[in-house]
Amino acid sequence: MKRLSLILLVLALSCAPRNRVAVKTDAGLVRLEVVSPEIVRVSAARDGKFSDRKSLAVLPQKGCTDFEVSDAMGVVHLTTKALAVDVYKADGSIRFYDGEGNVLADDGRVSFDGGTAVSFASRQDEAFYGLGQHQAGELDHKGRREELYQYNTKISVPFVLSSKGYGILFDAYSYSRWGSTEPYRQLGDVFDLDLEGRYTTSDGKVLTQKEDSLYYENEWAIKNLPQGPFSKVTYEGTITARETGDYHFIQYYAGFQSTSIGGKEVMSRRWRPAWNPNSSKYTVHLEKGIPTPVVIDWEPDGDVSYIGLRVAPLETPEQESRLTFWSECEPMADFYFIAGGSADKVISGYRKLSGKAPVMPKWALGFWQSRERYSTQEDLVGTLAEFRRRHIPVDNIVQDWQYWEDDQWGSHQFDASRYPDPEAMLDSVHAMHGRFMISVWPKFYTNTDNYKELKAAGYAYTHAEEDGLEDWLGHRQSFYDAYAEGGRKMFWDQMDRNLYSKFGKKIDAWWMDASEPNLRDCLPMDYFKWLITPNALGTSTEYLNAYALVNAEAIYDGQRSVDPDKRVFLLTRNGFAGLQRYSTASWSGDIGTSWEDFRMQAAAGLNYSMSGIPFWGMDIGGFSVMSKFYDSANAPEWQELQTRWHQAGAFVPLFRTHGQWPRRELWNIAPEGSKAYESILYYMNGSLAPPLWPALCLSTRQQAAASTSRKAPGMTSTPVNV
Repeated sequence: MKRLSLILLVLALSCAPRNRVAVKTDAGLVRLEVVSPEIVRVSAARDGKFSDRKSLAVLPQKGCTDFEVSDAMGVVHLTTKALAVDVYKADGSIRFYDGEGNVLADDGRVSFDGGTAVSFASRQDEAFYGLGQHQAGELDHKGRREELYQYNTKISVPFVLSSKGYGILFDAYSYSRWGSTEPYRQLGDVFDLDLEGRYTTSDGKVLTQKEDSLYYENEWAIKNLPQGPFSKVTYEGTITARETGDYHFIQYYAGFQSTSIGGKEVMSRRWRPAWNPNSSKYTVHLEKGIPTPVVIDWEPDGDVSYIGLRVAPLETPEQESRLTFWSECEPMADFYFIAGGSADKVISGYRKLSGKAPVMPKWALGFWQSRERYSTQEDLVGTLAEFRRRHIPVDNIVQDWQYWEDDQWGSHQFDASRYPDPEAMLDSVHAMHGRFMISVWPKFYTNTDNYKELKAAGYAYTHAEEDGLEDWLGHRQSFYDAYAEGGRKMFWDQMDRNLYSKFGKKIDAWWMDASEPNLRDCLPMDYFKWLITPNALGTSTEYLNAYALVNAEAIYDGQRSVDPDKRVFLLTRNGFAGLQRYSTASWSGDIGTSWEDFRMQAAAGLNYSMSGIPFWGMDIGGFSVMSKFYDSANAPEWQELQTRWHQAGAFVPLFRTHGQWPRRELWNIAPEGSKAYESILYYMNGSLAPPLWPALCLSTRQQAAASTSRKAPGMTSTPVNV
């Protein structure tokens, strides 16, 4: 045993705090830091130089010195009351045990080739949850791949929860991958490809084009499409595998798409709005050297639309089953291993590291009414009054975007012609016992005074302005640098003097939209990175994924600085590890009005919650509306979709309806007295609610609301399979 000599060597060579142990291995230097009996931080650096980068996700920790270390037979063994870890000097591999000596994670490896990768062996019956919110309908991430970046409807959180009673928080902010270090490849890189596209234009002409790949996934790539627009596109041909195996595909879809491979439908007809694609994943077994037919049908459903099909290179079953996390640009491998035995205890450890979730205002757990958008002061106040007149419980009404003048996005000022007295509007909402939430973006038109102030102080991303980048409304725009402490303070000060303190601190909550940040949909990744670099901490390559976190910090700290006795509440379209400490919830973005999108929200919300961030919601009913629902002939399906979605939404932490036309108020969904109206009202009231609500009563949505043991009035007892 060499316990004493090891500790002396560590202290002498690394001047480490007393809760750290450094181990020199043939693969590099590994550092163990005991945070608590249940949490050990592991850092690894190939050159032996550990980064002192301040963590954005993890708060400063006191550390724990109640542990023992031994060094024998080429293995350094560290033990606390709750876990143990071995580091093997010969190859740098790592093994974790629980407090009873059972192996939790084995054969841990760190590598630095083409990025930073951490990988552990995984047992066959192990499941992995978390990683944030993704839209492929995958609850268990075992054996699957996920690209971790931020986008509208996609929130990437570098935390994974194992069914074996542990979790790992990766302190990484750059573009990352789960499941493999290798990216998806173009079809022609993996297969012998014979594929032709037939493009039918709106006037009936048919254009053909030989395809060497199928990658039309961003604004630049779609320039390689024939000149459209198109009413229908068909890709048909063969793929020939160079090796036999099970191939994992990812299909990027917008408009209507369906795909068959080898005569079998692998993706049934799906829809997403043309401007906001989603990804579908499927696996197909292919035999080496056998041409396999492929048919993809696409109805773009818009002048600008996107499509793509890529495939993962083959890996062995052992490789696929491993817990693998890769990051593009990190100064070192850095992760926290959290033992606990149960999901609750593991997530408790996550929150010890990244911060507790404050108690939310009680009203936030009630029903919220929102739509895209209330256009006038009279419209918003009148809508809330109609809820009260009809005795429909509602706690919060939301003012979405464009309350400003057309060319004043980022001014945080109401258009006086449509909102003549904003403070009176707030007083009217409060007089009806409602709460008021307003949408504020970290985005600015470049002609606004606020942008000019931020730019002059060095707190604006200026590349978008310099490159003439316009938003979808045709105005030049950019975002502020939320990574800068001064930028965060200035951003809040602009909100405060134009909205919060200006109107008597009567705004109840903030809706922080497009916090990815989203300068425009479907930009190439390299161009997007260039638009938001440099930032106050470095480059966007290193700090790609944490923008929503620091943006939430700006508003949380800002409001508390001027109004410390009032609870803060934020809703943001994106998120990151630690978001919960800023009293911030997320929602799943601009999802579509389809049964498929509805179904996807179950896995999205569950995994987001298991990423340690407890408050989550969705646009009940879907945001972007499929064109068929503008036709009154499809009203029965529309009402059924809205009803089922409200029924599910009653059990989600944030019970909020939102979306584009048709309007989403209950009486606009279905007429009073109809089955849909009465069923939605039942779930809004809660199962313990009286038959009629007092006109000015707040909703108190009980946990027993809409109990599955009770049949909602007017609806069948058989649930829709979503």
